[in-house]
Amino acid sequence: MFGRKKKSTLISEHEAELQNQEQPRLAPRSPSEALKPSLAPPPPPRIRRRRGGMLAVMSGLMTLVVALALAGIIGFTMLEREVTAKGPLQNDKVVLIPRNTGTSAIAGILRDEGVIDHPLLFEAYALINRQRGHLKAGEFQFKAGTSIREAIDTLVQGKAILHAITIPEGLTSDQIVARLYENEILSGDIAETPREGTLLPDTYKFERGTTRQQIVNTMQAAQRQVLDQIWQRRSADLPIKSPQELVILASIVEKETGRADERTRVAGVFINRLMKRMKLQSDPTIVYGLVGGKGTLGRGILRSEIEMPTPYNTYVIEGLPPGPIANPGRAALEAVANPSRTKDLYFVADGSGGHAFAETYEQHQRNVSRWRQIERSKAAPDGDNVDRVLDADAPAQPAPGQSGALDDGLNELRGTTGAVRPAGVRTVGANGRRARAFDASEGTEKDPLKNKSFDLTNPKTVPDLKQP
Repeated sequence: MFGRKKKSTLISEHEAELQNQEQPRLAPRSPSEALKPSLAPPPPPRIRRRRGGMLAVMSGLMTLVVALALAGIIGFTMLEREVTAKGPLQNDKVVLIPRNTGTSAIAGILRDEGVIDHPLLFEAYALINRQRGHLKAGEFQFKAGTSIREAIDTLVQGKAILHAITIPEGLTSDQIVARLYENEILSGDIAETPREGTLLPDTYKFERGTTRQQIVNTMQAAQRQVLDQIWQRRSADLPIKSPQELVILASIVEKETGRADERTRVAGVFINRLMKRMKLQSDPTIVYGLVGGKGTLGRGILRSEIEMPTPYNTYVIEGLPPGPIANPGRAALEAVANPSRTKDLYFVADGSGGHAFAETYEQHQRNVSRWRQIERSKAAPDGDNVDRVLDADAPAQPAPGQSGALDDGLNELRGTTGAVRPAGVRTVGANGRRARAFDASEGTEKDPLKNKSFDLTNPKTVPDLKQP
């Protein structure tokens, strides 16, 4: 027990000696030095670490981005001020931008037309707003003082000027094609003359540069759509077997009257005659059989022409002709699809632009007599107008059922006067000489449907018809 304590004591003394050897011995201080305060040791030096390369790059990029953003904001503000500034145009102006024109070319056109001053600014703004590929061609109206931004908006929104062409009801396909070629705003050729009755008369709007063939295609598509709609809601008991037959009869109705209040009643007359297997005897079918769709007759129908066999002459053939004699409008198609429910079988001009209808031949004869009185009262002393008087040796009137809706030819095309020189009537002037009988709706100078390109004075184009 005592031995363990001794060893512990020895170890402690040995460690103390080692500690004394490791610590430097300080010289004894003098009393004055002991009284002086000791200085604190200096702080350890700071060790600077090098920044990494990626951090430096990021810092530089951030600085650049901020600088560019500020420059962009300033530049965009200045750009907006320039493109919204009032332009040099003094008065409203229409400018044509051709098809397939690039942005640079458009800017040049606007500069040459005085709409803008800075075409490069126009291109830059269109590029910034991603509108380079959206600038449209056509005819555009720019107002006075139009800015660059307003000019771009006008071209992007497609507010092009629209032109219109009106095709009246009752024109033949040849006449419609002629009208399309007379329009100088349309361009291009028509591949071929459309079949008769396949075009819908109407007013069509189009932009400059539209081709004539495009208008024809539009008219054909409109006709198919309208015909399909009308055919679906037709009366069930019609003696009409197909949409084509509906168009044929509608074309005859279209040429017989121009009055909206008469279309369904005229259609009813022809429907009644078809039901009774009576010949339609429509004057316009004679004209079409003589000249086709190439033009108008330009004079009265001769008695020999009434009896002249043609595929279209409904005084000779029974039922409907083989095809339409014109391009009927929507109203005529509707009239045939849903005609008036009457017993009328005849009609004749009444002197007011309309017609007098009759169920029996006796009633019709009275209407004819009134019409002849009206004709005689219109005679003029200068011989330019015509007077109709009965021949003393006029043949007897045909029996009821033997003549048609037009009966003795006194029914006028489209409700006008002087269409036909009927049997038993001679046409003379006040001076006793034979006067010319005119069909006012088929070729006079006042006729809006006249095809002026058809030269009636040229023997090569006028049918060789013998005077009876």
